[in-house]
Amino acid sequence: MTRAWMSWSCGKDGAFALHAVRTNLEVAGLLTTVSDGEVAMSRVPADLLRRQAEALGLPLRTVDLPWPCPNEVYEQRTGAALAELAAEHADEIVYGDLFLADIRAYREQALVGTGLNARFPLWQRPTDGLAQEMLDAGLRAVIVCVDPSQAPPGIVGKEWDEQLIRDLPEGVDPCGENGEFHTFVTDGPGFAHPVDVAVGEAVERDGFLYAPLTARGPSTG
Repeated sequence: MTRAWMSWSCGKDGAFALHAVRTNLEVAGLLTTVSDGEVAMSRVPADLLRRQAEALGLPLRTVDLPWPCPNEVYEQRTGAALAELAAEHADEIVYGDLFLADIRAYREQALVGTGLNARFPLWQRPTDGLAQEMLDAGLRAVIVCVDPSQAPPGIVGKEWDEQLIRDLPEGVDPCGENGEFHTFVTDGPGFAHPVDVAVGEAVERDGFLYAPLTARGPSTG
């Protein structure tokens, strides 16, 4: 069976892509980049990544990056991590991307010469139907980062659910695929138990709004 690692950023797209491939791939673990102990875009603490990995029953491997991170440093450190996975007999890296062709091309280029292939199980799926499919499968997520120039600032810290999606203004993608928002998955297919979090008061950083998350209860791993 093909052996893969999941490119993991803690959000709903990656979680559903993981669900889509676990029936026909051996998923060996989750690979995440972190800066100062947080996921760079969503500011989710690494401790919560570990709790997600525990709930999914998968190892977590992190690549530590400085912040800000020059592109050459990013490529050197992520390249070293990919080389390690290839040396451990991985065959593929799975990504949750849907539409952004330039991001897909960048990811595929990064794998050239590594012996690893890229897989995009959700690629070009219409997001209205996909969002409903995610919710119907039991996926639950919290919106942890919002670009207020693209989406209502009041959604930060809210649960990503059917009501929120219905209330989004026209032009805001229900899955946030234009960078409108980012999520943290608290439960879903493949999770042995929910990841219980407390949502703090929203803060503004560099033009984005963030909802700080902290774990509630002890780790079960």
